[in-house]
Amino acid sequence: MAVSVKQYRTSAETWWCPGCGDFGVLAALQRALAELNIEPHDVALIAGIGCSGKIGNYVNSYNLHVTHGRALPAAMGVKLANRHLTVVAAGGDGDGYGIGMGHFAHAIRRNIDVTYVVMDNQVYGLTKGQTSPTSDYGFKTKVSLPNIEEPTRPCLSAVSLGATYVAQGFSSDVKQLVELIKGGIKHPGFALVNVFSPCVTYNAFNTYDWFRENLVNLDDLAPDDRHDPHDRDSAIQMLRAKDGWVRGLIYQDLNSRPFEDRIAGFGAKSVATSDLDLDETLWNNMVREQQ
Repeated sequence: MAVSVKQYRTSAETWWCPGCGDFGVLAALQRALAELNIEPHDVALIAGIGCSGKIGNYVNSYNLHVTHGRALPAAMGVKLANRHLTVVAAGGDGDGYGIGMGHFAHAIRRNIDVTYVVMDNQVYGLTKGQTSPTSDYGFKTKVSLPNIEEPTRPCLSAVSLGATYVAQGFSSDVKQLVELIKGGIKHPGFALVNVFSPCVTYNAFNTYDWFRENLVNLDDLAPDDRHDPHDRDSAIQMLRAKDGWVRGLIYQDLNSRPFEDRIAGFGAKSVATSDLDLDETLWNNMVREQQ
């Protein structure tokens, strides 16, 4: 029997402000899981702190709400404890690219099979509108002076650090976002789906209209204008040329091998016996060298 979106809904009362971009992210995540025909009891959603961290309340699956910046290590732990679960980590730009930036870098390095959905609104919404790591230079809110720091560009950072799946969406385009999240979930390894999710209460600059006018939809480009999403250098050059203001698939390594498959004998789903033997040999040689 096919899984329906309704199975992923909960009765929890909505906490977000009317018009918040996170509603679109929630709808896309629920649809992606349903369209992949994954049963809710086979999904674990690990959410961080901030407005985005409330998403766990609205998805009918296993849920864990963790401390600030710690969604990724918790998600990786869940995946290693039960690799047959579909593990999704969710958070915001402040949670993931501020205090959680170190965990972000090491999740990329390890390439554990976790999909990380980040709701990027360029502001700290939960704490009333301070500038965030992705706020542009000069960005000003009612509670902060003009930003004098350069913003981080998470997708450029991810591709440069060696991420094997990087995509960026816009919460207003749920159809495209569903496909990007589905691609991340199916990808064997760490997947980043950064989503521009407007804050209608505290960010009066990066509005829905602003994103519609400034984001380049990679799906709409003519063939001759498109980068190669399977070439890391091509993806980096494209992101630099457009300063990260794009949406669509940015990069995917088609030869990605997740961390779990490199652990000898670790409940492998798709690892050849020869690979396991090689890993065990390497491990035994390393142990002997330490003795």
